Amino acid sequence: MASGVKPRVKVPKTAAAGEAVTIKSLISHKMESGQRKDKEGNVIPRSIINRFTCEFNGQMVIDVTLEPAISTNPYFQFEATVPEAGEFVFTWYDDDGSVYDTKKKIEIA
Repeated sequence: MASGVKPRVKVPKTAAAGEAVTIKSLISHKMESGQRKDKEGNVIPRSIINRFTCEFNGQMVIDVTLEPAISTNPYFQFEATVPEAGEFVFTWYDDDGSVYDTKKKIEIA
């Protein structure tokens, strides 16, 4: 597991049924591409978040595959339609096999 990795998401606490809400997600991660060298000339191994997913009540909202050219601390902003109250589950998959996830509930107002 990479050190210092911290997922963060911002989801509105309430929404009207059928409303599209804006979701923001960011994960703190160094995202080493595997193409740089250290001071001794050794290649620094690749270590990136290679996939990001978001589900709402078990239904996939977004599924993104990330490649080595992605920036440090990847940020995603997207919209999701909220048909009912429920829970968003955000998951980030790391090259080293680590999985980071967080959940956020939303209520219907």
